[in-house]
Amino acid sequence: MKFLYSFLIFILFQITFAQEQAVFYFDNNKFELNKTEAAKLQKWISENTTSKILSITGSTDEVGTSGYNDTLSQKRVSHIFNQIKGKVNIRPDFKSISLGEKGATSKNKAENRKAIIHYLLEKDLDKENEVLGIKEQDKEVVIPDDAPLAEKVKLAKVGTKITLKNINYFQNTFATTPESQGALYDLLFVMQSNPDLKIEVQGHICCVDVDRRNLSLDRARQVKRFLVYNGIQEHRVKTKGFGVSQPLHPIPEATPEQAAENRRVEIEILSKK
Repeated sequence: MKFLYSFLIFILFQITFAQEQAVFYFDNNKFELNKTEAAKLQKWISENTTSKILSITGSTDEVGTSGYNDTLSQKRVSHIFNQIKGKVNIRPDFKSISLGEKGATSKNKAENRKAIIHYLLEKDLDKENEVLGIKEQDKEVVIPDDAPLAEKVKLAKVGTKITLKNINYFQNTFATTPESQGALYDLLFVMQSNPDLKIEVQGHICCVDVDRRNLSLDRARQVKRFLVYNGIQEHRVKTKGFGVSQPLHPIPEATPEQAAENRRVEIEILSKK
Protein backbone atom coordinates (compact mmCIF):
# COMPACT_ATOMS: atom_id res chain seq x y z
CA MET A 1 0.00 0.00 0.00
CA LYS A 2 2.93 2.32 0.77
CA PHE A 3 4.25 1.72 -2.74
CA LEU A 4 0.85 2.30 -4.37
CA TYR A 5 0.35 5.57 -2.48
CA SER A 6 3.82 6.81 -3.42
CA PHE A 7 3.29 5.78 -7.04
CA LEU A 8 0.00 7.66 -7.37
CA ILE A 9 1.42 10.79 -5.73
CA PHE A 10 4.27 10.66 -8.20
CA ILE A 11 2.03 10.21 -11.22
CA LEU A 12 -0.42 12.92 -10.28
CA PHE A 13 1.79 15.65 -8.86
CA GLN A 14 5.34 15.33 -10.16
CA ILE A 15 7.10 15.70 -13.49
CA THR A 16 10.65 14.43 -13.88
CA PHE A 17 13.13 14.68 -16.70
CA ALA A 18 12.73 11.01 -17.60
CA GLN A 19 8.98 10.61 -17.62
CA GLU A 20 7.09 11.41 -20.81
CA GLN A 21 3.42 12.17 -21.38
CA ALA A 22 1.15 11.80 -24.39
CA VAL A 23 -2.24 13.55 -24.22
CA PHE A 24 -5.31 12.57 -26.25
CA TYR A 25 -8.54 14.57 -26.26
CA PHE A 26 -12.14 13.39 -26.49
CA ASP A 27 -15.28 15.01 -27.85
CA ASN A 28 -17.97 16.00 -25.36
CA ASN A 29 -19.58 12.93 -23.68
CA LYS A 30 -17.54 10.53 -25.84
CA PHE A 31 -15.19 7.79 -24.68
CA GLU A 32 -13.84 6.87 -28.11
CA LEU A 33 -11.37 9.09 -29.94
CA ASN A 34 -12.45 10.98 -33.03
CA LYS A 35 -10.62 10.32 -36.30
CA THR A 36 -8.01 13.03 -35.73
CA GLU A 37 -7.11 11.92 -32.21
CA ALA A 38 -7.27 8.22 -33.18
CA ALA A 39 -4.72 8.86 -35.94
CA LYS A 40 -2.58 10.74 -33.43
CA LEU A 41 -2.69 7.73 -31.06
CA GLN A 42 -1.75 5.29 -33.83
CA LYS A 43 1.19 7.51 -34.76
CA TRP A 44 2.29 7.57 -31.11
CA ILE A 45 2.06 3.76 -30.92
CA SER A 46 4.18 3.31 -34.03
CA GLU A 47 6.84 5.62 -32.58
CA ASN A 48 6.90 4.04 -29.11
CA THR A 49 7.08 0.28 -29.56
CA THR A 50 10.21 0.23 -27.37
CA SER A 51 8.86 2.57 -24.69
CA LYS A 52 7.19 1.42 -21.44
CA ILE A 53 3.82 2.66 -20.19
CA LEU A 54 3.56 3.44 -16.47
CA SER A 55 -0.09 4.48 -16.25
CA ILE A 56 -3.03 6.03 -18.07
CA THR A 57 -4.96 8.85 -16.42
CA GLY A 58 -8.45 9.82 -17.56
CA SER A 59 -10.46 12.94 -16.81
CA THR A 60 -13.60 14.83 -17.85
CA ASP A 61 -15.00 18.33 -17.71
CA GLU A 62 -17.29 19.35 -14.85
CA VAL A 63 -20.56 18.95 -16.77
CA GLY A 64 -22.73 16.12 -15.44
CA THR A 65 -22.84 14.24 -12.14
CA SER A 66 -19.70 13.03 -10.39
CA GLY A 67 -20.76 9.40 -10.83
CA TYR A 68 -21.34 9.83 -14.55
CA ASN A 69 -18.01 11.60 -14.98
CA ASP A 70 -16.13 8.93 -13.04
CA THR A 71 -17.55 6.22 -15.31
CA LEU A 72 -16.90 8.26 -18.46
CA SER A 73 -13.34 8.91 -17.34
CA GLN A 74 -12.70 5.18 -16.76
CA LYS A 75 -14.19 4.34 -20.17
CA ARG A 76 -11.74 6.77 -21.77
CA VAL A 77 -8.85 5.07 -20.01
CA SER A 78 -10.14 1.64 -21.08
CA HIS A 79 -10.47 2.78 -24.70
CA ILE A 80 -6.85 3.97 -24.81
CA PHE A 81 -5.64 0.82 -23.06
CA ASN A 82 -7.42 -1.44 -25.54
CA GLN A 83 -5.77 0.40 -28.42
CA ILE A 84 -2.22 0.03 -27.06
CA LYS A 85 -2.48 -3.44 -25.48
CA GLY A 86 -0.01 -5.81 -27.06
CA LYS A 87 1.64 -3.03 -29.07
CA VAL A 88 3.63 -1.12 -26.42
CA ASN A 89 5.32 -2.47 -23.28
CA ILE A 90 3.34 -1.94 -20.07
CA ARG A 91 4.55 -2.25 -16.48
CA PRO A 92 3.23 -5.39 -14.72
CA ASP A 93 1.79 -3.11 -12.00
CA PHE A 94 0.29 -0.73 -14.58
CA LYS A 95 -2.16 1.74 -13.02
CA SER A 96 -5.44 2.84 -14.54
CA ILE A 97 -6.29 6.17 -12.89
CA SER A 98 -9.76 7.66 -13.31
CA LEU A 99 -9.93 11.24 -12.05
CA GLY A 100 -13.34 12.12 -13.47
CA GLU A 101 -14.08 15.81 -13.02
CA LYS A 102 -11.37 16.02 -10.34
CA GLY A 103 -8.93 16.14 -13.23
CA ALA A 104 -10.50 19.33 -14.61
CA THR A 105 -7.59 21.73 -14.22
CA SER A 106 -8.24 24.02 -17.19
CA LYS A 107 -10.86 26.74 -17.63
CA ASN A 108 -11.30 25.40 -21.17
CA LYS A 109 -13.67 22.42 -20.84
CA ALA A 110 -12.33 20.80 -24.02
CA GLU A 111 -8.84 20.60 -22.50
CA ASN A 112 -10.20 18.59 -19.54
CA ARG A 113 -11.78 15.85 -21.68
CA LYS A 114 -8.63 13.79 -22.04
CA ALA A 115 -6.54 10.75 -21.27
CA ILE A 116 -2.82 10.96 -20.55
CA ILE A 117 -0.35 8.15 -21.16
CA HIS A 118 2.60 8.36 -18.74
CA TYR A 119 5.57 6.47 -20.13
CA LEU A 120 9.33 6.06 -20.30
CA LEU A 121 11.43 6.15 -23.46
CA GLU A 122 13.75 3.23 -24.13
CA LYS A 123 16.80 5.34 -23.24
CA ASP A 124 15.39 5.94 -19.74
CA LEU A 125 14.33 2.39 -18.87
CA ASP A 126 17.47 1.79 -16.82
CA LYS A 127 16.32 4.65 -14.55
CA GLU A 128 12.81 3.22 -14.15
CA ASN A 129 12.90 2.54 -10.41
CA GLU A 130 14.70 5.81 -9.76
CA VAL A 131 12.07 7.74 -11.72
CA LEU A 132 9.25 6.05 -9.82
CA GLY A 133 10.97 6.50 -6.46
CA ILE A 134 11.01 2.76 -5.82
CA LYS A 135 13.65 1.53 -3.40
CA GLU A 136 14.80 -2.07 -3.53
CA GLN A 137 12.82 -3.02 -0.41
CA ASP A 138 9.68 -1.31 -1.75
CA LYS A 139 9.48 -3.26 -5.01
CA GLU A 140 6.13 -4.91 -5.53
CA VAL A 141 6.27 -8.65 -5.81
CA VAL A 142 4.69 -9.90 -9.02
CA ILE A 143 2.43 -12.80 -8.04
CA PRO A 144 1.66 -15.25 -10.88
CA ASP A 145 -2.05 -15.28 -11.58
CA ASP A 146 -2.11 -19.06 -11.98
CA ALA A 147 -0.21 -19.77 -8.74
CA PRO A 148 -1.99 -21.76 -5.98
CA LEU A 149 -3.57 -19.62 -3.27
CA ALA A 150 -1.01 -20.80 -0.69
CA GLU A 151 1.83 -19.62 -2.92
CA LYS A 152 0.13 -16.27 -3.55
CA VAL A 153 -0.24 -15.66 0.18
CA LYS A 154 3.37 -16.69 0.76
CA LEU A 155 4.60 -14.14 -1.80
CA ALA A 156 2.20 -11.40 -0.73
CA LYS A 157 3.11 -8.44 1.45
CA VAL A 158 0.85 -6.70 3.96
CA GLY A 159 -1.64 -4.69 1.91
CA THR A 160 -1.62 -7.07 -1.05
CA LYS A 161 -5.04 -7.99 -2.46
CA ILE A 162 -5.64 -11.45 -3.90
CA THR A 163 -8.72 -12.44 -5.90
CA LEU A 164 -10.27 -15.71 -4.72
CA LYS A 165 -11.06 -17.55 -7.93
CA ASN A 166 -14.09 -19.80 -8.40
CA ILE A 167 -16.12 -18.45 -5.49
CA ASN A 168 -19.59 -17.93 -6.91
CA TYR A 169 -23.02 -17.17 -5.48
CA PHE A 170 -26.58 -17.95 -6.46
CA GLN A 171 -27.99 -14.96 -8.32
CA ASN A 172 -28.93 -12.00 -6.08
CA THR A 173 -28.06 -13.94 -2.89
CA PHE A 174 -25.07 -14.41 -0.60
CA ALA A 175 -25.36 -18.21 -0.70
CA THR A 176 -22.29 -19.81 -2.27
CA THR A 177 -22.76 -22.36 -5.04
CA PRO A 178 -21.55 -25.98 -4.56
CA GLU A 179 -18.63 -25.47 -6.97
CA SER A 180 -17.26 -22.82 -4.61
CA GLN A 181 -16.34 -25.42 -1.98
CA GLY A 182 -12.88 -26.11 -3.42
CA ALA A 183 -11.87 -22.43 -3.26
CA LEU A 184 -13.31 -22.03 0.24
CA TYR A 185 -11.38 -25.03 1.54
CA ASP A 186 -8.20 -23.71 -0.13
CA LEU A 187 -8.63 -20.52 1.87
CA LEU A 188 -9.37 -22.49 5.03
CA PHE A 189 -6.19 -24.54 4.55
CA VAL A 190 -4.14 -21.35 4.10
CA MET A 191 -5.60 -19.85 7.29
CA GLN A 192 -4.94 -23.08 9.22
CA SER A 193 -1.38 -23.31 7.93
CA ASN A 194 -0.59 -19.68 8.78
CA PRO A 195 -1.83 -19.03 12.33
CA ASP A 196 -0.47 -15.46 12.32
CA LEU A 197 -2.25 -14.56 9.09
CA LYS A 198 -5.04 -12.00 9.35
CA ILE A 199 -7.13 -11.02 6.35
CA GLU A 200 -9.99 -8.82 5.25
CA VAL A 201 -12.50 -10.51 2.94
CA GLN A 202 -13.76 -7.95 0.43
CA GLY A 203 -16.87 -8.34 -1.68
CA HIS A 204 -17.58 -6.70 -5.07
CA ILE A 205 -20.66 -6.97 -7.25
CA CYS A 206 -21.41 -6.10 -10.86
CA CYS A 207 -24.05 -4.96 -13.28
CA VAL A 208 -25.86 -2.32 -11.18
CA ASP A 209 -25.28 1.35 -10.33
CA VAL A 210 -25.64 1.00 -6.55
CA ASP A 211 -25.38 -1.91 -4.08
CA ARG A 212 -28.65 -0.99 -2.39
CA ARG A 213 -28.97 -4.31 -0.52
CA ASN A 214 -25.34 -4.28 0.63
CA LEU A 215 -24.98 -7.65 -1.10
CA SER A 216 -21.22 -7.29 -1.49
CA LEU A 217 -20.78 -7.12 2.30
CA ASP A 218 -23.13 -10.06 2.88
CA ARG A 219 -21.12 -12.15 0.43
CA ALA A 220 -17.88 -11.29 2.22
CA ARG A 221 -19.51 -12.18 5.54
CA GLN A 222 -20.57 -15.55 4.13
CA VAL A 223 -16.92 -16.42 3.47
CA LYS A 224 -16.07 -15.39 7.03
CA ARG A 225 -18.91 -17.56 8.40
CA PHE A 226 -17.43 -20.56 6.60
CA LEU A 227 -13.97 -19.93 8.05
CA VAL A 228 -15.20 -19.33 11.61
CA TYR A 229 -17.51 -22.38 11.46
CA ASN A 230 -14.46 -24.45 10.57
CA GLY A 231 -12.40 -23.23 13.49
CA ILE A 232 -10.70 -20.01 12.38
CA GLN A 233 -10.68 -17.38 15.13
CA GLU A 234 -13.13 -14.61 14.37
CA HIS A 235 -10.66 -11.78 15.05
CA ARG A 236 -8.43 -13.01 12.21
CA VAL A 237 -11.04 -12.28 9.55
CA LYS A 238 -12.50 -8.85 8.86
CA THR A 239 -15.07 -8.14 6.14
CA LYS A 240 -15.87 -5.25 3.84
CA GLY A 241 -18.25 -4.67 0.95
CA PHE A 242 -17.26 -2.33 -1.86
CA GLY A 243 -20.42 -2.66 -3.91
CA VAL A 244 -19.62 -1.41 -7.43
CA SER A 245 -17.17 1.29 -6.32
CA GLN A 246 -14.04 -0.56 -7.50
CA PRO A 247 -14.89 -2.21 -10.85
CA LEU A 248 -12.14 -3.75 -12.95
CA HIS A 249 -14.19 -2.82 -16.03
CA PRO A 250 -16.55 0.12 -16.63
CA ILE A 251 -20.21 -0.41 -15.68
CA PRO A 252 -22.34 -1.40 -17.50
CA GLU A 253 -20.00 -4.17 -18.51
CA ALA A 254 -19.55 -4.82 -22.23
CA THR A 255 -19.42 -8.64 -21.93
CA PRO A 256 -20.42 -11.41 -19.49
CA GLU A 257 -16.69 -12.00 -18.92
CA GLN A 258 -16.23 -8.41 -17.74
CA ALA A 259 -19.24 -8.76 -15.44
CA ALA A 260 -17.76 -11.95 -13.96
CA GLU A 261 -14.44 -10.19 -13.29
CA ASN A 262 -16.18 -7.26 -11.61
CA ARG A 263 -18.25 -9.67 -9.50
CA ARG A 264 -15.49 -11.03 -7.27
CA VAL A 265 -14.24 -11.77 -3.77
CA GLU A 266 -10.78 -10.62 -2.73
CA ILE A 267 -8.72 -10.97 0.41
CA GLU A 268 -6.38 -8.25 1.62
CA ILE A 269 -3.42 -9.32 3.76
CA LEU A 270 -3.67 -7.40 7.05
CA SER A 271 -0.77 -9.10 8.88
CA LYS A 272 1.44 -12.15 8.46
CA LYS A 273 4.81 -13.60 9.40
